[in-house]
Amino acid sequence: MIILKTHAEVELMRQSALLVSNTLSVVAGVLKPGITTLALDKLIGEYIHDHHAVPSFLNYNGYPFNSCISVNDVVVHGFPNKKELREGDIVSVDIGVILHGWHGDHAYTFAIGDPGKDVMQLIRVTKESLYKGIEKTIAGNRIGDISFAIQQHTEKKHEYGVVRELVGHGLGKNMHEDPQVPNYGKRGSGAKLKEGMVLAIEPMINLGKKEVYTESDGWTVRTKDGKPSVHFEHDVCVRKIEADILSDYAPIEAAEKSNVNLFSEYEIVA
Repeated sequence: MIILKTHAEVELMRQSALLVSNTLSVVAGVLKPGITTLALDKLIGEYIHDHHAVPSFLNYNGYPFNSCISVNDVVVHGFPNKKELREGDIVSVDIGVILHGWHGDHAYTFAIGDPGKDVMQLIRVTKESLYKGIEKTIAGNRIGDISFAIQQHTEKKHEYGVVRELVGHGLGKNMHEDPQVPNYGKRGSGAKLKEGMVLAIEPMINLGKKEVYTESDGWTVRTKDGKPSVHFEHDVCVRKIEADILSDYAPIEAAEKSNVNLFSEYEIVA
């Protein structure tokens, strides 16, 4: 069942989403070679608790960490660990919070140092595809319009692998609500978008083929061919004229650009 949110509820969800954005900006400020993802996860948990919220992911279906931190060929749900990050790694950080009973949930992929032109293009294109999908997130359209826009930009235009097994989703009092939001599909298909629907739109795009597998821990999802994967995610409310993006990449991007250890999309040389 799809649950529509009132204006007041959307504003509460915006607070949750912005707390995730601010947490990701803190991560962007400290990322560097030598830091561990376990140290980042501890920082994330402390920051969320300091702001009177609870990490959504911790103990969710038994998940044992505050965040999902996925490095290089890990698509999503990477376990934070004691391995030090290295120059050239790409790091997807996915964070959820519960604030005032409402969930915020989004992700951002960072590059530590220069991972190479091909990977930086994958980062840029995946981020672009997120906004292509958001452009279609208006009342009267259908879920398939979002899905088609993302697939068209990544798979059809750039021949990247669009992950099928993992999708975006509705968001609200629960972290995963109806409807599902695939990153592939046909225009005009799926549930009709209505004002007040809140969606977590999250393209997960592989440099190589689309096939993935789950490790024995039951969580960590990797590309089968071992090539890098990129993940971006925004929380978005459906409106009549233009989608309302509840989360905010601006503080994350500002911190990313200020951190000399990070190689941002703005540094890509055509």
